[in-house]
Parts: sequence; structure tokens; C-alpha cells
Amino acid sequence: MDLTPLPSQTAGPYFHLGLTIPGSVGCLVTPQTKGERLRLTCSIVDGEGKPVNDAMIELWQANADGQYFQAQGAAQSKTSDQDFHGFGRLATDENGLCTFETIRPGRVPGNANTLQAPHINVSIQARGLLVRLATRIYFAGDSANTEDPILALVPAGRRDTLMAQPQEAGAWRFDIHLSGERETVFFDV
Repeated sequence: MDLTPLPSQTAGPYFHLGLTIPGSVGCLVTPQTKGERLRLTCSIVDGEGKPVNDAMIELWQANADGQYFQAQGAAQSKTSDQDFHGFGRLATDENGLCTFETIRPGRVPGNANTLQAPHINVSIQARGLLVRLATRIYFAGDSANTEDPILALVPAGRRDTLMAQPQEAGAWRFDIHLSGERETVFFDV
């Protein structure tokens, strides 16, 4: 049988409407959550610098102790913070922005007895993308960044694309460039 190749299809045009959860999933914390609170604003722009107003950003991160959430019934550490689930999902607004309320994550174990710098895992879906994009958010100025084994794999001149920048007290901003000269580093996971 001879099969004719067809062009690939992009996600969309309304892919995220069925994936959002009613209510706010931009607030990852409760009043009992341990750790340093922060407000993280993410922006997404295309290769021309125009805001992407219909993307979906998902965050997944460790708690302040460097542990990922374990569902009830799973083996849990005695120090695991059950008031912090570490997952958020928001659609961008007309300006390509969304803001999460979360905490600064703790350091998680890496390979060969190393510790990774505090970071937040990010998944991006948007029109025009064939697959989701995966990246990480690190915190500019954190001394642990120099020891992070994953960040060390990224060429030094591109690491700044993975850095959230401090704003006013307790606020950070992470700019995601989908393409172009300042394209954010994306990981093949």
C-alpha cells in the first residue's frame, strides 16, 4: 500500500477551552502552605514580539522543602506539605500575560548526589504549535544556579532565557519568546 504524506496539524484553534478547570488554578497556595510566597507573571510573545493571547501555561513545582506533591495513598515523606499541590494552569489574556500565586520551590535532588537550583517546570500549549513546549523557570541571582546540573547543559549565552526577573517585593516576571533572536530555551522531554 502506498500512503501519501499529509501536512501535520497544529493544536487548535480552541484547544484550551476544554482543558481549563473551573475556578482559579492560578493560585497554588493555601493559607497553610509553607514557604516564601511569590507572584509570578508569565508573558508569551511570538517571533515578532506580539503577545500570544490564547496560550495555556501549566506549572509544576516542588514545595519549599524540595519535594513534589504525592497524592493521598502514595508513599509520602513526613515533611511533605500536603497544603501545596504544586500544579497550576492558566490561559494568557489579551496581552499574553497570566499571573500565578505560588511559593519559591526548594532544591530537588539531581543526578550523582547533586541538588538542582530552585526552579519551576513549565508546559506551554498554543495555536500554531505541533507539540507542547517544555521549559524551566529559574530565579535570577540565585547562587544555586551555578550548581544546577540541568542549567549547566544550556549554553551560557542562552541561560538568561530561563531566568525569571525580580520585580517589586514578592513579584517575579518570566518572559517566554516562542521564536526569534530571544527564543526561550525549550527542552525535549
